[in-house]
Amino acid sequence: MKNLLVLLQKPQAEHQLRKRLYAFSKKRVTKGVKKSVLLVSALLLTTVCQAETAEEKGLAIAKQYDQRDLGFSDLTADMTMTLRNKQGDETTRLIRIKTLEVAGDGDKSLSIFDTPADIKGTAMLTFSHKLDPDDQWLYLPALKRVKRISSRNKSGPFMGSEFAFEDLGSQETEKFKYKYLRDEVINGQDCFVVERFPQYKYSGYTRQEAWYDKKEYRLIKIVFYDRKNTLLKTLEYSNYQKYLDKHWRAGKMHVKNHQTNKSTTLLWKNYKFKTGLSDRDFDKNTLKRAK
Repeated sequence: MKNLLVLLQKPQAEHQLRKRLYAFSKKRVTKGVKKSVLLVSALLLTTVCQAETAEEKGLAIAKQYDQRDLGFSDLTADMTMTLRNKQGDETTRLIRIKTLEVAGDGDKSLSIFDTPADIKGTAMLTFSHKLDPDDQWLYLPALKRVKRISSRNKSGPFMGSEFAFEDLGSQETEKFKYKYLRDEVINGQDCFVVERFPQYKYSGYTRQEAWYDKKEYRLIKIVFYDRKNTLLKTLEYSNYQKYLDKHWRAGKMHVKNHQTNKSTTLLWKNYKFKTGLSDRDFDKNTLKRAK
């Protein structure tokens, strides 16, 4: 019984308790004991379901998503970005990614374009924050200057892709309010579906619906609704791999804009963790010389 009480303190209490009850029901124990334990457990389960609001459950799921990835320190990766217009024509870009974990705040990230030649050397620097708007700077070699992205303009497209500037920051829990909607199986994976409401004043989204898989709390899909609360785009994550026996990263991210019929696909490879990056590698004053 003590184990059941401890279990109730966890965000996934309802899901785990149901599993424990099922397993216990299969055990060979005295009939009277089994009946008593199952009765008490059922009452506890009812209490869990009634005590936790949809908002509390949504927030608990988001916190689990965040907490399970703590401690990655820093990473580098190579990314291929493919843009497709509504006719199906494609443009491909090769980008190097660097990310630094920041204790007590959002992560820092740097994206450096290597191809095509006309945008080679373009670099995007993002300082994510939990509550304040993200700080972002874009270096454009053709203009030979660093441009700060206005906090009012983060809903605009990033380098012609279907990703907005506000999509590039780390997914900090405090950036949204949450509401659990339902459980749903998608692509064979049992998921929580959670509604997220951006707290950023100038967000291009009124709300998002996010699918987290129950086993690992990885993002599987996000559906975005624009400022008119109309379906805008869908982002899907796939080809996950685990690194350092803890940190899950998607090998593919595909976003489709339902209003323009354009899409963008990101293919990730060569993930490397704990490479020794520091704040000096994320300095806006040296963005022109980013390598």
